[in-house]
Amino acid sequence: MDDEMNSMPGHAFDQSDYMNVSQKTSTPEIVPAQKIYVEDDLKKDHMNYDRVDEEVAKYASNVAIYISSEENARLKAKVDKRVLSIMIFTYFLQALDKGTLSFASIMGIQKDTHLVGQQFSWLTTCIYVAVLIVEYPTNRLIQRLPIAKYLGCSIILWGITLALHAVARDFATLVALRTLLGIFEAVCQPSFVYLSSMWYKRDEQAATVSYWYMMNGGQQIVGGLLAYCFTLIKSPPSSLKSWQAIFICYGSFSVLWGVFVLIFMPDSPMRAKCFSEVDKKLMIERVRSNQTGVQNKRFRKEQMFEALLDPQTWCYCLIAICTTLPTSGLGAFANIIISGFHFSVLQTQLLAMVLGAYIIIMLLSSMWLVKKTKQNLLIMGIFVIPSFVGTIVLMTVQNTNKGTQVGLLLSYYLVLSFWAAQTLGMSMITRNVAGQTKKSVVVAANFISWATGNAIGPQVFLAYDSPRYLIAFSTHMGCYVLLVIVIAFLRFWLMSQNKKKDRLQAELTATGVAGVLDEDMVHAFDDLTDRENVNFRYVY
Repeated sequence: MDDEMNSMPGHAFDQSDYMNVSQKTSTPEIVPAQKIYVEDDLKKDHMNYDRVDEEVAKYASNVAIYISSEENARLKAKVDKRVLSIMIFTYFLQALDKGTLSFASIMGIQKDTHLVGQQFSWLTTCIYVAVLIVEYPTNRLIQRLPIAKYLGCSIILWGITLALHAVARDFATLVALRTLLGIFEAVCQPSFVYLSSMWYKRDEQAATVSYWYMMNGGQQIVGGLLAYCFTLIKSPPSSLKSWQAIFICYGSFSVLWGVFVLIFMPDSPMRAKCFSEVDKKLMIERVRSNQTGVQNKRFRKEQMFEALLDPQTWCYCLIAICTTLPTSGLGAFANIIISGFHFSVLQTQLLAMVLGAYIIIMLLSSMWLVKKTKQNLLIMGIFVIPSFVGTIVLMTVQNTNKGTQVGLLLSYYLVLSFWAAQTLGMSMITRNVAGQTKKSVVVAANFISWATGNAIGPQVFLAYDSPRYLIAFSTHMGCYVLLVIVIAFLRFWLMSQNKKKDRLQAELTATGVAGVLDEDMVHAFDDLTDRENVNFRYVY
């Protein structure tokens, strides 16, 4: 390792250090701004310190450093303990906070706050309308600010907002509080996407995203049990109603957790005071092979345009819409739907725990299959099939006896299998999009789509269509059909891009262009996009 060079993040090299090959290939549309770094007569190939983030340059070697499997396992264990554990519990807490309204819906909040018609649906929709508005600014702030500090402050603010739900007495107050909740919670998922790509290798990221995302199921299990306990609170004699108590409790705990995140979660491997300087360097080197970088605070306009013109971006957006539109409605109306199968309030709260366990099983099994088969998109498609079956049963079978009651409940659980596609789609963004500005645009577009689907989802559950909600489930069927089409197209597109990159690399090597293979991954931190980097290959 050239330590002297590593200590010079401001070291600049002239334009002769790289050449533009877009004019020398017959496939310029695949690599429209392709830059391949080559050796010149005076110096060996090196990182371009004009492009590498200054903090990263202080720790990154000029070439890849071999890290043994034992050392890699040791480093990953440290990251899991310090970063993943906090992400998992934070996401669990956010999911629990979001799910609180669903549990409160059968605790009397609708009657006490005088909600009528579609007003309950709007309490979920307004959260995601707020996310729509703030998502891109939030992603820009995530790229520029210390990410853990930004996250911790947001958790504190959403905890305060959640606790204030207990004082709401009408629809207008609830809408205002839910909108603020959406603004403060908007930072959570996109920041976790960045953190997953920052701390973990590409082959670890599907599992990492699945671990924190499965807390949607975890909150159903714990939330169902806690909601059962809160339901036992009777007013009178208690001065607090059960739904008020649950908001105050969850909100107060979220504030305390936000303070914990501020203190204990590192912003990046470079700023992690909890790790030694040697381990910081090794943690940077551990993710070099991702070729997606660690961080870069510079905004590159050309990367923004590349993101907007990349079909990959819009495929991820459609996946987000097609999965979140059903998810948000099914989530907000979960307890109402289950109680519509003629279960009691307490039975409904407990049955939500089974739903959570099913979601966790689906996400774990999909993650395991992806790890075994290396087939992300095929597995996504397979896990959509049970959703077709479950939805068809819900639309065609009427609840007439105990047998159909159980069958409809199981079918409702079966519908939720498509969550695996949502999780794997999110993990593909972390693995397939390189270049920090491009990633920020793609992540923002994805979560704007995510918010759009979530905003629309509750609105298709029309009050006059209860308890079977045929209009909603018909809309979900359309989403599943479109989802399968998008998955098939994205697989075809990514396979074709990899093949064209293989041909391009072979042509450049045959013409004698040096440094094309970049076996030492010298330019892994040069903030190149997935298209600009001829050595980058997509996972599909």
